[in-house]
Amino acid sequence: MVLPVRNAMSEPKPDATRNVADLVAERIEALIVDGVLKPGQALPSERRLTVKLEASRAALREGLKLLRARGIIETKHGSGSFVAVLTSQQALTPMMHLLGSQPRTLYDLFEVRELLEAESARLAALRGTQADFALITRRYEEMLAANDSEATASTRARLDYAFHIAICEASHNPVLVHTLNSLTDLLLSSVFASVNNLYHRAAEKRVIDKQHTQLYKAVLGKNPAMARKVASAHLATACAGMKEIEAEEQRLVRATLRLKGWE
Repeated sequence: MVLPVRNAMSEPKPDATRNVADLVAERIEALIVDGVLKPGQALPSERRLTVKLEASRAALREGLKLLRARGIIETKHGSGSFVAVLTSQQALTPMMHLLGSQPRTLYDLFEVRELLEAESARLAALRGTQADFALITRRYEEMLAANDSEATASTRARLDYAFHIAICEASHNPVLVHTLNSLTDLLLSSVFASVNNLYHRAAEKRVIDKQHTQLYKAVLGKNPAMARKVASAHLATACAGMKEIEAEEQRLVRATLRLKGWE
């Protein structure tokens, strides 16, 4: 892991340890906000952190103590320190259950995804780095590889979602990334609905594949207007496809009822 160094901190004097500890804590918090260190991920060793942060071991330990007190990190005896899970999933469960249990919220999810992911794509094209683009490329290739495999709908949905999340992370907007991550289960359900219902339809699948490629090229080509346009069109296409399937099912039900003489 490469830890970015922002401002060098000289070796502190004994009475300055507390101030440097605050700086250590702030630097590690910044790495978490920036997505360099993720929830559940182990922190580098003390030795590596002291080198990267240019702080004494005493200051580092004080900084880690501050982070533990804030609930930012957790330390497991014999295993080291880890970034804590910062969002209380249990508190979100009732709301997520209510939203996820109502079929009509599927189209609401598509609207939310269009708002968030279109802007994510625009910002990614503006702000993305070569490292971001390398990760986006990896996720894009993994998604394409699933087309030539016997991957399940669930696996394909996760690969599809991972591609979009990689673009979101390239936006370098931590609030936007956190918002999408906090809605993972809900948003993933909309991706699964698309994959499960649209991917086996040749015409729809060709359109989706083409849009994924256009989105990939627009972001890596640093074309923010095109990236936003394609991302928005991609979500609109998936939503329209799902509505058409629903309409087809309703027509089939009505036709069946007429055939049986119930109308």
